[in-house]
Parts: sequence; C-alpha cells; structure tokens
Amino acid sequence: MDRDLLRIATAGSVDDGKSTLIGRLLLDSKQLLDDVQEDDLAHVTDGLRAEREQGITIDVAYRFFATARRSFILADTPGHVRYTRNMVTGASTADLALVLIDARKGLLEQSRRHAYLAALLGIRHLVACVNKMDLVGFSAERFGEISAAFGALGAQLGIADVRAVPISALEGDNVVDPSPRLAWYEAPPLLAQLERVEIDRDRNLDEVRFPVQWTVRAGDYRGYAGRVAGGVLSTGDEVVVLPSGSRSRVAAIDTPQGPVAQVSPPMVATVRLEDELDVGRGDLLVAPGAEPEVARELEATVCWMVEAPARVGARYLLKHTTRRVRANIAEISARLDISSFEQSPAEELGLNDIGRVTLRTAAPVLADPYASNRATGAFILIDERTHDTVAAGMVESARVGRVAEVEHSPDIRWHPSALERSVRWGATGQRGATLWLTGLPASGKSTIAVAVERALLESGRFAYLLDGDNLRHGLSGDLGFDPASRSENIRRVAHVARLFADAGAVAVVSLVSPFREDRLNARRLHEAAGLPFVEVFVDTPIEECARRDPKGLYARARAGRLTGMTGENAPYEPPEAAEFVIRAEPTDVSARRLVEAIA
Repeated sequence: MDRDLLRIATAGSVDDGKSTLIGRLLLDSKQLLDDVQEDDLAHVTDGLRAEREQGITIDVAYRFFATARRSFILADTPGHVRYTRNMVTGASTADLALVLIDARKGLLEQSRRHAYLAALLGIRHLVACVNKMDLVGFSAERFGEISAAFGALGAQLGIADVRAVPISALEGDNVVDPSPRLAWYEAPPLLAQLERVEIDRDRNLDEVRFPVQWTVRAGDYRGYAGRVAGGVLSTGDEVVVLPSGSRSRVAAIDTPQGPVAQVSPPMVATVRLEDELDVGRGDLLVAPGAEPEVARELEATVCWMVEAPARVGARYLLKHTTRRVRANIAEISARLDISSFEQSPAEELGLNDIGRVTLRTAAPVLADPYASNRATGAFILIDERTHDTVAAGMVESARVGRVAEVEHSPDIRWHPSALERSVRWGATGQRGATLWLTGLPASGKSTIAVAVERALLESGRFAYLLDGDNLRHGLSGDLGFDPASRSENIRRVAHVARLFADAGAVAVVSLVSPFREDRLNARRLHEAAGLPFVEVFVDTPIEECARRDPKGLYARARAGRLTGMTGENAPYEPPEAAEFVIRAEPTDVSARRLVEAIA
C-alpha cells in the first residue's frame, strides 16, 4: 500500500560514496543477486549515472527495494551545482533526504546546498550519512562534530527531524546491520531508522483536496476519478466543486480494491456524488469552509530547467494537479544563491537557477501554499512550442489578482476612437454582443449560427458569422489542431468578436472550442470591456454527431486515420454555466430563442 512506501532522495558530493551506499543497501537487504561482489557496489548505480550524463536515459536514476517492514524508492540525484534541476526532480516527491558526508571532509558547501534544496522542496526528514568512518578510525568525536553542525543547519532551515548516522558504506558498518566498531553509537543502523520514519503526519489531513483526473461513465454509473491530495474524504461528506462552486454530498467511494467508507492521501479513488453536476478534469473537490484561493496570480519559487532563460512577459502552459492553464511571467523578483541562501535582484533566470517569480494565469488555479500541501502547491511550466518542461515551481501564495489587461505587443497603446461606444450604438440603433456557439463537431452549431445571422439581418440588425472553418482560411490559416494551436485560434477569434461587438454588430461565433478555460478567457475579454457575451452549448450526443458526419471526420478517427479529433481521441470540456443549452430542437426555434436573448 502507498502508506508503506518511503520515497528517498539521495544526494552527496563527488566521491562521498553515494553509489556505494545505495549498492550496500541493496546488497545487504538481499535485493541483489548473490554474484554481485562488494567491490562492484558503486557500479550498481554508476552505470545509470553514466548513461544519464550522456543524455541517453533519464535525469534521475530510481531504484526500488523492500524489506518486511516497508518499501522504498531511492532517487539517485547528482550532486554538482550544474545538476540542481536534477535534484529538484528527484526530491520533489521525496519524503526523506539522505545527504552523504565524507567523515574526513565534514560539512561542505554542497552538503549545505543539498540540505537547503531538501528544505525548499518541503522534505521534513533529513538524514546525514556520515560515510567513510573507517578512514577516521571510527571516531566518536569526529562524528559528534559533524552531527552537531548538521543539526544546526537543519534548525536554520526549519526542518524538525534532522539526524546523523555514522556508516562505512564500503565496509558495511551500520548500514543494514549494527557494527561492533561503532559500539558507541546507540541508535539503530541506517536501514532500521528508514523503516521506522513516520511520514503519515507529513501529509495535510485537515483540508480535503481531490483533483479530478477524469470522469468515469458506464451506464448509470458516474464517478470522478483521481488521487486524494489532502484531507480525509468520507461517504456522506458535503463537498464543493471548484471553480464552479456547486455543492453536493459524497454518495460512494470506489477504489481499485473495492468500495470504501473513506480515503486519504495518497489513495487513488473514484468519488460518486448524490447530484449530477458538471464536473470534469481539472476541477477540485473540497470541503465547505476550507477552500483554496481560486487564484489568477501566484507568487512562487521556481527552479529553471532549460537553457533558454526565463524572462518577464514569457508565456507558458502551467500544469497544476490535473489542471492546465496558460500563464505568463509577470515579475522576476529575485534569484537565490543556494550556497549562501541569499537573494539578489535578477532580470532573468538561467539553467539551474532558483528564483522567485510572479505568474499571472489566463484561468483560475486552485492552489495552496506549498508549505501546507505539496501536492496542491506544486506545478510545472511547459513550453507549448517544444513541449519541454522549463521549470518546476512551488507556490508561496495564491491570490485572486486583478483581471489581466488585454495582451498586446510591446511599446504600443490602445488608440481610442473619436466616438464613444454609446454614440456609435445610438447612431446605428443597435447594441453589440457576441453569441458564442460551442459543441462537438457536427453538433449543428454552424447550422444554428447561419439561421441566427439570417434572422438578425432580417430584423434589421447587423450581424456577422465567424465560423471556425472560414476563420482557418485566413486569420488562423497558420495554426494546426494541437491544444496550443486550438487555444491560440480561440484567442484570436475572441479578440475579433470583441471588435465586432464594440462596433455595435452581433458577432455570431461557431467554434468547437473544446477547452473550458479558453471559452472563459473569451468571456472575460468581453466582460472586461463591458460587452455582452452569451455562451450557447449545442449539446448533441456524439453518436448523433457521428451519424451526421458531413466531413467524414468521425469515420476517419474511428478507423485510426485521424488523431486529435474532439470527442473521439481528444477531449471536449462542456460549459459549466452556459446561458443556453440546445438539445434536439428545430433550428428555427433555436434561432428565435437566441435572437430574443440579445434583443
């Protein structure tokens, strides 16, 4: 079970014996074949490291082993400062950090850096493995000096559980079995201490956090699957669905082992609610009265992981729990010196730099401070063009923030018209608005949109249809159909629709627009300008859409010849609060309803 698993990040300076220690743990706990010789211990992980540093395999080598009391995952992270990003990767999910210290050299700058990174990443258990005790004559005095210095460092960093263990990884002293040469050390050997470290209390069990990974539907069954990130969730509990704010109660909880009465971190579960709500990927179930901030601005610490530097104004995809939103760097306030623990002003962050930034998001993020919940306080930034992870981040504070100003190119200003909107609208005798029709491909959006445009023109109002296919003949002709391109297409259309509406026209938009956050951004763009925005969900069952299939898209997708097809092999997120939902009604009836809505 997950609660019996201890995740360990190991770090140490070059030649401190980290690889030998890992090999010793595996050998003496009977995890390696009998023909592995003691002088081969370092090679157990050195082979992985050599491949890693040549870029052949992964950045962090992981080893799994188990004893009768507990299972372990060891993340072998490189020690040099230029591999800071690798340690951040390996330690980001760790419960405990092992810092290797050469008994001859004592606490080095790299040891301090590793301890600092562990504290920064929220690790609450820090163990100094004072290695090579055989080379200092198994001196209790030398160990005492290093232990005291390490304890003072842990106190400075605010880590409560800090301990030191004397070992000789090469000789096997005090790693798995007690050593008579260390008889003065009264505590258990290293492995026994690792088996007994209590980590259950490290997780936030006070505030319920359940990020929804996906919706499970099968007949009458409707559940929301994910991993518990905080709190204890029980059947009968009242929950709030964020960001919508809808409320319900937990009707049942299913796990891979069967139904249960309650779940806690880090259990995987499917939660069923008493009410049929619009809940989807990226939503968060919480307990009433203990909600996180529904934020659009994050103060955070980030570790930069790529050569291209972080600069103010740069835009990325922010992945937080199961939610993805677009974000930009609004400010870089400091760069941290992880050797001295000091901060200094910075205009950019380079590879392996750690700094403090302000991020502004295009849609709400449901975040907690990292210090209170590592699962809901962590995020990564992704380059939408290359799909590379550019940064790992830890939220310090989250706030609503101001609605972001309309994005624009640098060094330009909005040029106001000589006419006020009210004067223009009064002269033309009509008010502008945007009708935004969304739904699956072949749901009937365009048919309804054409009817609405005709009905408006026949009634004497100026309207113009902004159809998805037409727009990709010019305005968005340079875009593909990957998620980033879809978002950019919708952003462009939203700005065009806003200009039409400002001029007094009715912009009738017909777009699949599959992502909820992109439609919310379009709405916010209009609301910030004081313009009406009416969302229309054309809710046609997918099988009916496939039956119509005027372009043959569903048939191609189902035959495996088309990828990225919304509803088939790409997601569609239904609106949470559309002003109109159209289901199986005559086109003229739908058109009349929509025209009346903006009369």
